[in-house]
Amino acid sequence: MTSSRFFKIALVLGLLSAIGPFAIDMYLPALPEIGSSLQAGIGPVQMSLTAFFISLGVGQLLYGPVSDMVGRKPPLYFGLGLFALASIGCALATSIEMLIALRFVQGLGAAAGMAIPRAVVRDLHTGNDAARLMSLLMLVFSVSPILAPLAGSAVIAFTGWRGVFWAVTLAAAIGLATIASVLKETRPPEQRVESSLGSALAAYGVLLRDTHYLGLVFIGAFAMAGFFTYLANSSFVMIDHYGLSPVMYSIAFGVNAAAFFAAAQLNGPLCERFGIERVVKTSVCACGAVMLAMFAYFASGGDRLAVLIVLYFIASGLMGLVIPTTSVLALEKHGAIAGTASALLGTLQMLTGAVVMAVVGLFTDGRPLPMVTGMAGGALIAVVLTWLTLDGRRQAACQAG
Repeated sequence: MTSSRFFKIALVLGLLSAIGPFAIDMYLPALPEIGSSLQAGIGPVQMSLTAFFISLGVGQLLYGPVSDMVGRKPPLYFGLGLFALASIGCALATSIEMLIALRFVQGLGAAAGMAIPRAVVRDLHTGNDAARLMSLLMLVFSVSPILAPLAGSAVIAFTGWRGVFWAVTLAAAIGLATIASVLKETRPPEQRVESSLGSALAAYGVLLRDTHYLGLVFIGAFAMAGFFTYLANSSFVMIDHYGLSPVMYSIAFGVNAAAFFAAAQLNGPLCERFGIERVVKTSVCACGAVMLAMFAYFASGGDRLAVLIVLYFIASGLMGLVIPTTSVLALEKHGAIAGTASALLGTLQMLTGAVVMAVVGLFTDGRPLPMVTGMAGGALIAVVLTWLTLDGRRQAACQAG
């Protein structure tokens, strides 16, 4: 595949993958205003975010097998159409309960754009080429956390928080046009013959018994859980506790997100030189060490915003080396059921993130320590799972047995 074709595919898949996260990141600067507008506390407002994450995870369980059965494009059409309709409903919501319900439906639609692009990557490539394409996809995907909060702040300034949902409705319409005009089907009819509801259930059974697959999925899940905790709490911590404006918060958020996606572009050369597993192990351990240092600082009474931003910038870069590579390794041996394997991966990672967000939310008080505790906890669990899953001696013993 030529470099231009390679990047074109990454561009399309990255933009499709970014639509759901765009609805998260653009929304973050609006959380305090939504609470005031709908007369809701921090907990209920955060629940609108958690509901989106839950449905974004659960919905992938449906789209993955369906995309194996009918092809990759039809479920994308359905999902983005549902997302657009729910976004219009969110823009018109009159209570926090209505917003939470519609965000759940919106997440069900966005799930198509999360599960299916990963399956397309596996349709086209494996190994280092897949890692390279996944990292390029992440580069395009980076438009969301880098630019969306800034765009959200601008939209909120002129139209209020409801304008955010009209903006993501437009993004969904652009996504539908892109699917129709640019994306080619990568799951031809002859590959769908063996796919059915029964085969999908059987495939989930195979995946749930594959401890190596599950280990890789949960390494990525707990690495991402720290990011999800940051998503849910950072606007309250930085705007209400540290006094940043929504625009300054958006810049701080975008800087940390940029570290993730810039580092992800190193995956291709690093994996070719050192091997994918070595890159994962080194990056996870380094991320755990940085997050532990952050926790120790805030637990000992520290309260400087610069420390939070700098240490999380480093941790974000390390996560950029972990999350794409663990996804590639998890899907490596499951090409025949790539859609189903991608769906289960996405579901387990999103649900893990939602559970961690909900637990941290029980202790949220607008200060940094509860957020940092959740972030560090996720990183340290990922370290343990990495050594359990990728330790060479353990794998050899399992294979011998």
